[in-house]
Amino acid sequence: MASYKINNTKTFSKITLENTKKKEMNILFVLTSHDKLGDTGKKTGFWVEEFASPYYNLLDKGASITVATPNGGAAPIDPSSESESAKTKATDRYFNDEEAKTRIASTKILADVNPDDFDAVFYPGGHGPLWDLANDKNSIALIEKFNTQAKPIGFVCHAPAALKNVKNSDGTPLVKGKKVTGFTNTEEDAVGLTSVVPFLVEDMLNTNGGIYSKKEDWAAYAIQDGNLITGQNPASSELVAEKLLGSLK
Repeated sequence: MASYKINNTKTFSKITLENTKKKEMNILFVLTSHDKLGDTGKKTGFWVEEFASPYYNLLDKGASITVATPNGGAAPIDPSSESESAKTKATDRYFNDEEAKTRIASTKILADVNPDDFDAVFYPGGHGPLWDLANDKNSIALIEKFNTQAKPIGFVCHAPAALKNVKNSDGTPLVKGKKVTGFTNTEEDAVGLTSVVPFLVEDMLNTNGGIYSKKEDWAAYAIQDGNLITGQNPASSELVAEKLLGSLK
């Protein structure tokens, strides 16, 4: 049997460490299962750009991605996010990506997901989370577990709604005293849904003691406080993904 001598132990160790890090970058995406826009008779769900942009940003960096929803199976897409005005390079890529579309059509059941298997979690928005993820016990428990493990937890646009009932170990709201952002009251008013949604993201974050900040409507803005990363609107989704990736590095 041939034997090989490694002359540069430091180089070998560095390569081994880098390879290990790549293998460990497992990221969970949590999407809504809710598809009804209040009593309007219209459909809602998750916003495609808020999934697609972070998804490809992280996937292209070598992340292994798993997608889960409260109910499992197909995650509903907000029809408005498929419109011409909502198109981006990332959404175009998604709609031409059969593998990604298959993942959305066959998500895992959130209750079956083990937080210990992942290094970070990302919650894309859309109006759906206001109705289900805000109150889903499995989502709440999952975020609390990630937080106690000091793993990155990212939310964009309406997805911070999922933080509504999430607590710290001492029973206080997770966002209390932390810098946060999310879909603004004026942005909600601009899309004409202030009286339709069960609560306003900006109001909820303030009520729960978050140190809320924002930029002008529709401007890209994301903020990080420890392992908590939040973005204001669809344009902010890539910024949240970049901060999440930076935390993993």
